[in-house]
Amino acid sequence: MADLFTEAFLRLRKRLRQGEAWADDALQEAFVRLWGRYSPASATEAEALLSRAARNASTDEFRRKKPSPLGDEDIAADDDGPSPEEKEEAFKRVENIVNSRLSELQQYIIRRHQYEGASLETVARELGMNPPAVRMQLSRARKTIRTIYNDERQDLL
Repeated sequence: MADLFTEAFLRLRKRLRQGEAWADDALQEAFVRLWGRYSPASATEAEALLSRAARNASTDEFRRKKPSPLGDEDIAADDDGPSPEEKEEAFKRVENIVNSRLSELQQYIIRRHQYEGASLETVARELGMNPPAVRMQLSRARKTIRTIYNDERQDLL
């Protein structure tokens, strides 16, 4: 196994252009993540695992280093975060969206999972649905809430 990963590591490293230190770092990070965790059956499988892990590692690094959309002075001024009143107002707006814009099924899933803390598997059993279907409904509900909330927020500005 170690030889397969080593071969894949060296092959992928050769493909990297000179001066692409971030790509080399991502590949090394991927190598460390995978070492000892997987037993690929072939060099091709090892290379595929390593490539995917390198891509994920570089994405993680990019996200960590991505600058904040707010300037440093804005971050310092906003360290306290929203006030309790602002949080309550935001919660009421989200609750209004849930009550008025989501289907009954989505409302039930949001209430049981988000408000009451029930697992998605429990909610799926209660509804007689497959857990992936419940996750999809939850995802769609969250997207709807996010879109409407942001649209309303833009209207207020």
